[in-house]
Amino acid sequence: MENFTPVIRFIASSDLHANREHPQRVENFRKGLALAYKYAESCEYKNLDLVCINGDFADGGRDEQMQDVKDAFDECLKPGTKWLLTMASHEFFCDGGEEAALEKFDRIFNIPADNHIVINGFHFVSVTTTKGCHFSDEKREWIRAELDKAVSDNPFKPVFFFQHPHIQGTVYGNIYWGEDEITDILMNYPQIIDFSGHSHAPANDPRSIHQQHFTSVGTGSFKYFELDEFDKIYGTVPPNEAEAAQFVIVEADANGRVLLKPYDVLTESFFGYEWLIETPWEPDTFTYTDERYNTSVKPYFADDAKVEIKTEGNDVSVEFTQAKIDEDRVNDYKVTVRRKSDNAIVRQLCFWSRYYIKNMPETIGCKIENLAGGEYTLNITARGFWNNKSSNSLAAEFTV
Repeated sequence: MENFTPVIRFIASSDLHANREHPQRVENFRKGLALAYKYAESCEYKNLDLVCINGDFADGGRDEQMQDVKDAFDECLKPGTKWLLTMASHEFFCDGGEEAALEKFDRIFNIPADNHIVINGFHFVSVTTTKGCHFSDEKREWIRAELDKAVSDNPFKPVFFFQHPHIQGTVYGNIYWGEDEITDILMNYPQIIDFSGHSHAPANDPRSIHQQHFTSVGTGSFKYFELDEFDKIYGTVPPNEAEAAQFVIVEADANGRVLLKPYDVLTESFFGYEWLIETPWEPDTFTYTDERYNTSVKPYFADDAKVEIKTEGNDVSVEFTQAKIDEDRVNDYKVTVRRKSDNAIVRQLCFWSRYYIKNMPETIGCKIENLAGGEYTLNITARGFWNNKSSNSLAAEFTV
């Protein structure tokens, strides 16, 4: 971005789920660190100052899983790069539960489970949950005290805050994977930028940044994707769910502006859009609010878009050209099948565009099963992330 020179840069990530039965996750994380350094070295400001994994870094909380993460830090991080970790539900899955996990964490990493560090004048506050993904009264008081310290240093500067579960009512993924136990505290500190995970929602989903009382950011996953909508033909875990290796590269400049850039490790590239927060401490200037649902930008099918239908017995396969949109990506499609004789709806299906994959497929489709014999019409509409329905649709007729 022009006229933006960072004075700090860090990686915000979560849900690594280190597990030696699935070594690709840690391998992808190591690769991501190397790529982040490569990016940093191409910039005027060349440092990578911090790497944070925000909970569920160890799939089952076992010693070797934690050790594999520590080894990745020791072997991949260069001098001058610090690291933060929080724990949550998956670290507590080990024998002995939360108490044993805390002992292992202290022994292997030798840092506090709840931490507050300062880098280049910026405050980083990270908190480990308790009893899964909850916050005890003691945790609440610790959070309040540490945020007070950070803000008293400079109220007109971003404070970076980390905990594993999303805050209810903020970023995408919070419906099923959110908690509301510290909202009353966080909303008193508009300058915080809160990083969370837990849901495995894609970091490149534009709803993974949200602003209301403060700024919230979802940081993606290295294990699999899960999405927070419940009307899809395959539930909440979508196709290609294993192609997950994402994080957010965060930069801030001397004026306190913050730039967030979702990154895809598998394709070694950014997603092509970034989020700038001009004045994190002033809610009246927030732009990533629910007002985005009032957008006039709609998906559309190009003039040369095609739909292909194949029938086999009473089953129908539908394949069509993906819609386009002039910002963000297309979120999903609705397919409606009507009986031609009386125009009655006999099927409605909804499925994602696979927007969470950096290189989205050019065509997409679905299967419609067990239709009765007869003639049918089919209509396909696209939808963006803001309930913005496509300006046109694809139509076809077929016979079973």
